[in-house]
Amino acid sequence: MSIVELDGVSKIYHVGDTPLYALNNMSFSVDEGEFSAIMGASGSGKTTTMNMIGLLDKPSHGVCRFLQEDVMTLTPDELAYYRNQYIGFVFQSFLLLPKLTVLQNVSLPLMYRQVSAKEAEQRSRNILDQVGMSEHMQHHPYELSGGQQQRVAIARALVGRPKLILADEPTGALDSMTGQVVMDLLRKMHREQNVTILVITHDRSVAQYCDRIIQVRDGRVVDDKENVRQTAGA
Repeated sequence: MSIVELDGVSKIYHVGDTPLYALNNMSFSVDEGEFSAIMGASGSGKTTTMNMIGLLDKPSHGVCRFLQEDVMTLTPDELAYYRNQYIGFVFQSFLLLPKLTVLQNVSLPLMYRQVSAKEAEQRSRNILDQVGMSEHMQHHPYELSGGQQQRVAIARALVGRPKLILADEPTGALDSMTGQVVMDLLRKMHREQNVTILVITHDRSVAQYCDRIIQVRDGRVVDDKENVRQTAGA
């Protein structure tokens, strides 16, 4: 089943009377269980594409479907519900709340779902153990390294058992060795959780961890293929 489908999607901004195409007739779909990358340079349209997939924006033209629902028909409240229930986000800058402990940061999405405090804590402890952060549950983000903070962010994205993880430049704030550790962790969690993961990156070495690479340029898909080298060794 398709998690997301973009069919002829354009996103147009206007600078005075001049239209600026952030996306220009973009089409592709992502199926359940994929571990894929959207790769492109700065200004290629990959962030706008992520915003469409993450239900943070709507197209100017074309059709964007999430779990087979036309995004254009969804109200702001419905979009927020879909994001909360079905999408986990991992950001380059981690976006952990500094005044909360690791455990509280991971539990936060479940609180928004009105999960009981007891269940939220148990699920958060379980996922933190899976990402190797069980010894740091009572620490605050500023007490952690960048790689540790990103592990917490991955745990926070996974704790709600989403259909889709969107990882936006997940290694961008990390050194190359720590970045490898984070990508190995994402691949491990993909296998163990059977969650769909879409990595947004400018870095080919990061995209090589994925089974499929969708390359974008000037708001269009210019290449979309299976990453044979990576899957052959998986």
